[in-house]
Amino acid sequence: MQILVLNCGSSSVKYHLFDMQTERDVAGGMVERIGEVGALAMHRWAGGSAREEVAAVGHRVVHGGERFVQAALITPQVEQSIEECAALAPLHNPHHLVGIRAARQFFPQVPHVAVFDTAFHQSMPERAFLYPLPYEFYQEQRIRRYGFHGTSHRYVAGRAARLLGRDQDDFTGITCHLGNGCSLAAIEEGRSVDTSMGLTPLEGLMMGTRSGDIDPAIIFHLAAQEKLTLPQIDQLLNSQSGLLGVSGVSNDLRQVQEAAAEGNHRAELALELYAYRVRKYIGAYLAVLGRAEAVVFTAGVGEHSSQMRRCILEPLASLGLVLDAERNRDGLAGEREISQPSSPIRLLVIPTNEELVIARDTRDILRSRASSSLLRSAHGR
Repeated sequence: MQILVLNCGSSSVKYHLFDMQTERDVAGGMVERIGEVGALAMHRWAGGSAREEVAAVGHRVVHGGERFVQAALITPQVEQSIEECAALAPLHNPHHLVGIRAARQFFPQVPHVAVFDTAFHQSMPERAFLYPLPYEFYQEQRIRRYGFHGTSHRYVAGRAARLLGRDQDDFTGITCHLGNGCSLAAIEEGRSVDTSMGLTPLEGLMMGTRSGDIDPAIIFHLAAQEKLTLPQIDQLLNSQSGLLGVSGVSNDLRQVQEAAAEGNHRAELALELYAYRVRKYIGAYLAVLGRAEAVVFTAGVGEHSSQMRRCILEPLASLGLVLDAERNRDGLAGEREISQPSSPIRLLVIPTNEELVIARDTRDILRSRASSSLLRSAHGR
């Protein structure tokens, strides 16, 4: 069985083709800067035997609201629900829908499945997802914390459980997805009980271009003193802040680190802020959970920046997170432990694989449909 995974954005399309017998990623690629000068297309083919027909298409969808706690077979009703969530993710859901509709035209005979970034976090209790606003805003507009990067947090939590010798859904700890977008999740026995992103991906940690947590009154101050409009403030907080805004250099951590090494004070400050805010959330989630078997690092920064992991973790040794400098060094790849053997809380680096999660969820929907068909046939006899 081969499953195609699509991730459609505003100006890019990414795709992967999985052979689900081996869970091997046999082909993939992307088209970037769609509609712009200098558009770029890349394709990768891993070789091997001739490809089978695509059995199903799995689609990444950022926002599923409260309706979707797991992947869903795409029907007109599901499309409508994705469209209704567009107000909560205007930069994502409309483009996902364009991709879904185009793919359904190209692959009209196969099932299409939506896998939602928000679904994994629907296990959060009310005390974690509610904001201290008038309750009517939640009742009428569903304003609450939703969380994102759910497929990534779910994947690395499952892999951490396996590395710790436990069942896949038996992990209690903290997962740190640190890339251009950043979020942490507190995982209790395989279930998300809190996460740093909120109603939108803007809340939480300092990111590549996003501010993360700020005093809400800053918005009113900027409007009054700088005469900025709400769209301008939205652009500032989402696209001109974070590492880019503080350093004045780049949203790419590697370039900020290079500038800091050359003595750029703003770059040094940006790195310090970034590490400090991750460290604060780790401490908060240790308090939420009461215990942790491991803290897991994933995504571009989490997987590849030994310097940032060191800056985050070294001050936390007294809380039971004891980093091993040799295990944490640059040049290592794949799943690995970076804590000292004596560390009460283990520290892991696990490369994420969100596309494989989408492919697995799509396969599971197919199996569920096949089982239901068999049951209906049996009852019909």
